[in-house]
Amino acid sequence: MPADFLDSNIVLYSLAKDDAKQHRALALLAAEAVISTQVLSEVANVMRRKLGYELEAIRAVLLRLMGTAQLHPVAPSTILLALDIAQRYGFSYYDSQILAAAQEAGCTRVYSEDLQHGQVLASGLTIINPWSASSAGDRN
Repeated sequence: MPADFLDSNIVLYSLAKDDAKQHRALALLAAEAVISTQVLSEVANVMRRKLGYELEAIRAVLLRLMGTAQLHPVAPSTILLALDIAQRYGFSYYDSQILAAAQEAGCTRVYSEDLQHGQVLASGLTIINPWSASSAGDRN
């Protein structure tokens, strides 16, 4: 079964004080999730700028993520595919880059709270908001 791709907002909830969201995010990370190098960068940026983490704590979280999740590097092909996705669907470039990385990694689902829950792209990639009432039957 293909792994699920996690957007940075889902990864950041693994650090949250909201127990329900943290629990769901940790369960998704434990289920052989895929993240991209973009996700690592976004997580580090939010941890530093918005959450006030020290660099060593950020390093520890990123190392844990690198050891837990499959890592998909953003390559030139990812960037070009992201432009195609942005043009076709009207997503922002960075959201499109998440979707492009997920598609390249062979994922069938992307977990994100920033995109339209239930939308299916032509590639077969399905967007899931893990906190949507209609996602209750999705894999934990």
